[in-house]
Amino acid sequence: MGHPMQELRLRQQMTLAPRLQQSVKLLQMSALEFTTAVQHALATNPFLEDPDESEPEASPAAPGVRGEMTEQTDGHPAPEPAAASESPDVDEPPPDAPAYSGDYPTHAPSGGDSDLGQWACANLSMRDRLSSELGNYHLQLRDRLLAEFIIDALDDDGYLRTPLENLCTEADEDINPTPDESEWMAALRLVQQLDVPGIAARDLRECLTLQLSALPDEDEATRALAQRIVQDHLERLGKNDYVGLRRTLGCSDDALRDACALIRHLDPKPGGRYSGDAPVYVVPDVFVDKWQGRWRVLPNRSAMPRARLHSAYADLFRRARLDDRSPMAQELQEARWLVRNVEQRYTTIQRVAEAIVKRQQMFFEYGEVALRPLMLREVADDLNMHESTVSRATVSKYMTTPRGVFEFRHFFSRELATESGGSCSAAAVRALIKEMVDAEDPAMPLSDVALTQQLASNGILLARRTVSKYRGQLRVPPAELRRQH
Repeated sequence: MGHPMQELRLRQQMTLAPRLQQSVKLLQMSALEFTTAVQHALATNPFLEDPDESEPEASPAAPGVRGEMTEQTDGHPAPEPAAASESPDVDEPPPDAPAYSGDYPTHAPSGGDSDLGQWACANLSMRDRLSSELGNYHLQLRDRLLAEFIIDALDDDGYLRTPLENLCTEADEDINPTPDESEWMAALRLVQQLDVPGIAARDLRECLTLQLSALPDEDEATRALAQRIVQDHLERLGKNDYVGLRRTLGCSDDALRDACALIRHLDPKPGGRYSGDAPVYVVPDVFVDKWQGRWRVLPNRSAMPRARLHSAYADLFRRARLDDRSPMAQELQEARWLVRNVEQRYTTIQRVAEAIVKRQQMFFEYGEVALRPLMLREVADDLNMHESTVSRATVSKYMTTPRGVFEFRHFFSRELATESGGSCSAAAVRALIKEMVDAEDPAMPLSDVALTQQLASNGILLARRTVSKYRGQLRVPPAELRRQH
């Protein structure tokens, strides 16, 4: 059985230079993870210093100190232009490498500091979390849609109760040609490896097996015995038939006790670990507000740790003329990379946020019902970035807006066709369904057929099963359970 990433035909990328590897890693971090990483670098690399804690310089840094951050006249940090002689000790991408190095402008956008708090609260559902995890994989569009269909079909316990052949029926209006079973199985295996082990199992046996497979290899014999019990004798375990289990398995009492204890420590409902009502505290990367009649994006300065080269130490190293392969030379090179990549991260996130706000103006004016379809490729082409760069800049990145706190990925929604030949987003359809349910007569709630007909009267033609799926995603019970007598 092949690795799910290979089966989903992941594009094989050439090995990136170390500096670009660091750039990719920093970009995909959340604000909290990024702050921790920069603080660790400041504490462990002698060639780095925090500009906010260091003494002010009496004069500008010497031209020989390359890569140090300087201040623009508007008070925002910008990377100092690299000297022409810098290339020998900094790895650059080969000419045919993916376009990462060209993703960043030479200065950060301007904008005043915000007086909003650094911390914000957002509710992350199981599906939101899994979709965010999925964003870390470079997938072809078809493969990504298949995985998203599976995530959408999960129940609150984290199980995939819908048979794959039914998923094919639901998806055929969005994906052509119709996916075969092998494609669905590859997508399922990918979803099953996201986040919490046991997610997207089709029954209890598969759920427990996935969790056992994810355990560390500390006691392989106990795990192997537990897998045999789960696969073939789960009913006996449920009846506490330990005598029959020991006789059938031919194992000792101690081995059986350890295997059964291991099984009972597993979680039969892994989806329960996610609570849609439990707040998850995040640090927003940007703030969005309306100023002089226009929507603008401001960086969260309190969530922007900075680092610069320690000029005195860098000068001492150059004067000492140590071997370029010495540990200190490596630390100096890593310090230069970090300074550059920190600034690139800020600039990329800012540019992506501005592109999102530019395209979703109507959302900020009118809410979810006005959320337009938006694909990563659209933003990538507009900003002249690689699509994978935009993807990393949207996962675990948040914006605080007058309408609440949203992950960047919230604004990327699948496109649905309308009767007039236009398009709307899946998120907008869900918002319409929610509005219809909120306005219904409690004594005569709208069935899924009635919701489908109302959407059609608004020019949105969807299959009833798709409307049922969207209603379920909104956690709205079926009509018979909403009726009030």
